[in-house]
Amino acid sequence: MGRKCILFISLIMCALTVNADDSIKVSTADLQSLIRRIERLEKKTNIPNKLGETDAVSGASKVDAVSGATKRVDSTAVDSARTEIAQMSTENEKKRAGRFTIGGYGEITAKHCFFSNNYLRYGQNPQRFAGDHYGEFDLPHVVIYMGYDFGKGWSVGTEIEFEHGGTEAAVEIEEEEGGEYESEIERGGEVALEQFWLQKAFNRYAILRAGMQVIPVGGLNAHHESTEYFGVYRNEGDFTIIPSTWHEVALTFMGSTPNGWHYQAMFLPGLDSDRFNRKNWVKPGAGSPYEFKLANVFAGAARVDYTGVRGLRLSLSGYCGNSFRNTLSKSNVELDASAYKDVKGTVSIGAFDFAYDDFGFVLRGSFTYGHLSDAAAITQYNIAMRKGSVSSKQWVASDALAAGIEAGYDFFSLNQKLQAKNQKFYLFARYDYYDSMFRYDGKPTDMYAWCGRHRAAVGINYFPIKQIAVKAEFSYGILKPGTRADGTKGKIYNDEPQIAVGIVYAGFYRL
Repeated sequence: MGRKCILFISLIMCALTVNADDSIKVSTADLQSLIRRIERLEKKTNIPNKLGETDAVSGASKVDAVSGATKRVDSTAVDSARTEIAQMSTENEKKRAGRFTIGGYGEITAKHCFFSNNYLRYGQNPQRFAGDHYGEFDLPHVVIYMGYDFGKGWSVGTEIEFEHGGTEAAVEIEEEEGGEYESEIERGGEVALEQFWLQKAFNRYAILRAGMQVIPVGGLNAHHESTEYFGVYRNEGDFTIIPSTWHEVALTFMGSTPNGWHYQAMFLPGLDSDRFNRKNWVKPGAGSPYEFKLANVFAGAARVDYTGVRGLRLSLSGYCGNSFRNTLSKSNVELDASAYKDVKGTVSIGAFDFAYDDFGFVLRGSFTYGHLSDAAAITQYNIAMRKGSVSSKQWVASDALAAGIEAGYDFFSLNQKLQAKNQKFYLFARYDYYDSMFRYDGKPTDMYAWCGRHRAAVGINYFPIKQIAVKAEFSYGILKPGTRADGTKGKIYNDEPQIAVGIVYAGFYRL
């Protein structure tokens, strides 16, 4: 009986060391089955004996013989039980393995720009800044990711981002306000919580996710990790005209098929037209400067990817939602009684992006086009807002676009020894064109020609290991021509060449 108690306690302790999740713990039924087996073994070996009776062959007492047999049987039963528990624990450990995910990405960069960073460089006399130059060291993005799979289809993901090594509060010289120094908070709080979501996977075809998550519109938002593009900095086109990395509290339905189709459909609050501007179009309208996200209007976003061909990805994505009434400046009652009662500010964005990676060759590209209805009315409304508002009080375009393509070849793929070490060395080239003031109220405009530009770049990416890349590039920016003071059209603004270097990291690991 004492042995049985000890064994029972041992089994209970073994069970308690297993994860509490019902799907992987040693069940009570398993423990009871093992105990019943041992009880049956003990009954079989409980043989009545007469004290002093000896075995004819060995001369040993039958009591001693039976006792020894009992001990051997008990020992075998216990060993068998322990073996089963050990096997169960091993299986449970295997089930638990890979449930915790940790990782992130980040960039350490430096650049020297052979043009001015003066806030008047796009003003009435830009030529007086010709020949200026400046340099920067920076940590553009440092991101920490953690996730956990609870089992039964439930999981959680979190991502915290530090931009420029800070807490999203900075002193800036405002180009649009006479060069004033201004302390600016880009998002409420002290750190940027880029992702926090809970997810339920019913099967591969149907997954529901709720919480703060990335809105995968455009190639850059969907693939913004540092090793997913060749440049030292993120691609300028999408980064300029739409939020990046775009994250909102949203409800998402997504899934995938065995033949390479992946899909997402999202419901989220609309952008805030108060903060649209000429330099970044609708980009500043994401997130919130307040401690909450306004949701007076709503929007939808969707993305479809096809990866059914080796090395190839083709993607379509889009966004549509109103933006005008997503404000604290006036109530809906006031707006309905004013000249703005019919203004909606519908933002529509469509994007195509692709990537091909095989035989040492990488080709990536994207095209994004956006339209804002009622752009003229929104411009008028924002310019008239009071001084202390969050609005930039600027013109905003009705249409904006961004296009880019990059190609690189891994020269280490020509060397078997380097290829065996999984090292890569790419020589790449990239071209971008983007314009945040492509059309104003549906018509072409060069009023802000500096908002549109061509950019060409060449450089290298060296991957000593898969998760780390050393980058260097030379780029040349050519701003769009405009109308000069004498009425002629031509080049107005200085070209913008720069050199940049960086070391970047991106990795995600299951523990």
